[in-house]
Amino acid sequence: MLLTWKNRLTQLLNIVARLTHRYPGAVALFGFCSGVASFFLVERQARLAKVVALVMLISWLWLTLENILRRFLLSRFGWQLPTALLRYATQVIHQESLFFVIPFFTVTTTWNSGQAIFSGLLGCAALVSVIDPLYYKWLAERRWLYLAFHALTLFAVLLTILPIVFHLSTPQSYRLALGTALILALPSFSGLFANWGWRRLLAIVGLVALTATAGWLGRTWVPPATLRLNQISVTMHLDNHGRAPADSIDRLTVKQLKANGLYAYTAISAPRGLKERIYHEWLYEGRQIDRIALDIKGGREAGYRAWSYKRNFPENPAGKWHVRVTTEAGQLIGILRFEVTR
Repeated sequence: MLLTWKNRLTQLLNIVARLTHRYPGAVALFGFCSGVASFFLVERQARLAKVVALVMLISWLWLTLENILRRFLLSRFGWQLPTALLRYATQVIHQESLFFVIPFFTVTTTWNSGQAIFSGLLGCAALVSVIDPLYYKWLAERRWLYLAFHALTLFAVLLTILPIVFHLSTPQSYRLALGTALILALPSFSGLFANWGWRRLLAIVGLVALTATAGWLGRTWVPPATLRLNQISVTMHLDNHGRAPADSIDRLTVKQLKANGLYAYTAISAPRGLKERIYHEWLYEGRQIDRIALDIKGGREAGYRAWSYKRNFPENPAGKWHVRVTTEAGQLIGILRFEVTR
């Protein structure tokens, strides 16, 4: 009975492997559709968010332990998974993961900042994953590049699902995602050197330290995937009862500023259950004047409403002003510019 079951399952897997080899475009289409569908399920059905994110996390766990599981199945049951099927399964996970996270990063990216580089890099990775000649002949044949691609995709997935599943704050998610990606990237670092030795070990340690430092210092270029700025405005009046701002302004006089002060109003959408500290940074001519902390909670579809009120301005405040909305780790959520005239 067991042998019959194994034979039938092996035949089924071989049929699937032949079909995916014959219709490779179907693999890309499935990865794209399932990734985008997962994004909309998470956006529209809060209860399904954890389920979708957990499925994504389990698929990555399987991908990380692929070789161990293959050896276990072979030694325990004498069952060898078809190589072609594993190859396409890996590609589907990459495609599905990238097309799942890209919509999150697209709507949270401040496109007139360095964040456009990171989101653009994810877009290029998604494009490579659906073009077989690039994925198999250019990427997969360069082991170090393939592992770097793998680490980048996992980094983006963890940034997205950790706040949804475990309600980790943006700084906590960033540190954990960066550390996991670095551990996964270790084989790609070792592949850059031909011979083992203490010099190679020191070089690998140096590369890991350099990458970790660059990853942490470059966090301002990485959008906070699960924090979306629904509204931002600078106004002279605010309805405290309705928690709504008056008309947003982009220019006012020194006299108006000194007489009324200014409100910086934001509505930020976050996953249900997430508690996050954000900051309103007031900058005058590129120099930070004030940094005001605000605590927000996730779950409100229109975004958690929070504001800061500022009356203390320099003696001569005429010039260019910015209000930057950032996370506790310094990741940019959004920015608003206005001008004070004489």
